[in-house]
Amino acid sequence: MGAQIQNIITSGTFSLDGGTWEVDNNVWIIGDDSEVFVIDPAHDPEKIREAVGDRAVKAVLLTHGHDDHIRYAREFAEAVAAPVFLNPADQMLWEDVFPGTTADHEIKDGDTFEVAGTTLVALHTPGHSPGSTCFHVPDLDTLFSGDTLFNGGPGATGRSHSSFETIIDSIRERLLTLPGHTVVNTGHGDGTTIGAEAPALEKWVKNGK
Repeated sequence: MGAQIQNIITSGTFSLDGGTWEVDNNVWIIGDDSEVFVIDPAHDPEKIREAVGDRAVKAVLLTHGHDDHIRYAREFAEAVAAPVFLNPADQMLWEDVFPGTTADHEIKDGDTFEVAGTTLVALHTPGHSPGSTCFHVPDLDTLFSGDTLFNGGPGATGRSHSSFETIIDSIRERLLTLPGHTVVNTGHGDGTTIGAEAPALEKWVKNGK
């Protein structure tokens, strides 16, 4: 049996630019009965650790550096003895939470991560943040989109270090080129597919929002 995907929803807060909001985050576990990657272990390290069980965590993969996604990443990673990966373009966001430090390893566009005979490919998709990165899993026809693409349109770009024009370019050039049946596992809320989001993107482009 190849890699399987598991979803955990955790609740906490997101803070940026002087504001704080209650949020629910999707945490994703991908692997098999012996080893996994954990993507964005938000808010509740113990709940996520219980879901992992006795499986080895090869790495913690972060889609971007906003505090709801990373604040508990180090605590979780230390608990399971795993390294943390982050695109260095989000270093300033990382330092907002962990001053004077860096993640254990950098994620670069095109990097691959293998687990349970399945490969995740890092796609750099700036816009929501400079270092926002999605993980494409061709074998499973799946994309982990972080906060770059949601059910209904692109991620938010109204706060510091974000750009609407950039996120639209990222989605159009890096994500809408994937097969339409590709399942999109998002950072928050319900999933979608690439094909379902193509009309939504055109609406956002037309309205300029």
